[in-house]
Amino acid sequence: MIRFALLVATLAGLALPVSAQQLARNLFGAQPAPSAQAPAAIGSYAKGCAAGLQAMPESGPTWQAMRLSRNRNWGHPEMIGYLVDLSQTARKLGWAGLYIGDISQPRGGPMTGGHNSHQMGLDADIWMLPPQRLNLTRQERENLSSISVRTEDQTRVNGNWTPQHQALLASAAADPRVDRIFVAAAVKVEMCKTARPRDAKWLQKIRPIYGHNTHFHVRLKCPRGDRLCETQTPTVDELSKGDDGCDESLQWWVTTYLEELRNPPKRPKVPGPRAKTPREFTMADLPSQCAAVLASD
Repeated sequence: MIRFALLVATLAGLALPVSAQQLARNLFGAQPAPSAQAPAAIGSYAKGCAAGLQAMPESGPTWQAMRLSRNRNWGHPEMIGYLVDLSQTARKLGWAGLYIGDISQPRGGPMTGGHNSHQMGLDADIWMLPPQRLNLTRQERENLSSISVRTEDQTRVNGNWTPQHQALLASAAADPRVDRIFVAAAVKVEMCKTARPRDAKWLQKIRPIYGHNTHFHVRLKCPRGDRLCETQTPTVDELSKGDDGCDESLQWWVTTYLEELRNPPKRPKVPGPRAKTPREFTMADLPSQCAAVLASD
């Protein structure tokens, strides 16, 4: 009865003025468990939700989920399987396994803080810190921090970067389930130094982006059969046209973009209303199916 009332209230809220609606991040952030529905990614990576997510087990033979207090170790079954497989690859490369950061909230959706994406259970953060052991307590997982693999000027990798990091990212990107992987620009530059023509197919999935020096962010493709999942446009293949991404656009990241971060240029104000951020979304901004995800037992 409570769930039915929530669904009615949520659907009714869709007809209310935006100012009168609750923020979607508060509604999804309050959910402690996944919906009792078949697994499904709904909407887009930065504007969606997820039904029937599965928990990444807190610990396994080749992984540990970190920051458990956030309750963000929930993912689409496709993602959970991928992370288990990649952690086993890490073991073969000489690491103890992987430390897994944020995936999604139990029902996906906009987060109470932090990420703009991670809304469909198809994004996951993997720490750059090679695990020394996989029996960390819950408190240790809250206190331990990852390591940065780039220099302070953001242009080069530092001494924390190893051949195992490079091999792990290569394996991560070569998996056909992966759409793209976000890394610090310095990491992409370093990986391009040894690039061969045959590497282009997976190397073009490695994408430079700000703020990814302590972890890499894996984004999976929409799982087959998830008809409500929106493929990212343009896809990596369309964006790079089969190239490896080690071209002028990468140099733009290392020079122009990073310089603008250090010394932001004055830009004229764009007329018209400012675009909403995921932290400002209400249920009216999300796919209509997300109301049922929230209301499901």
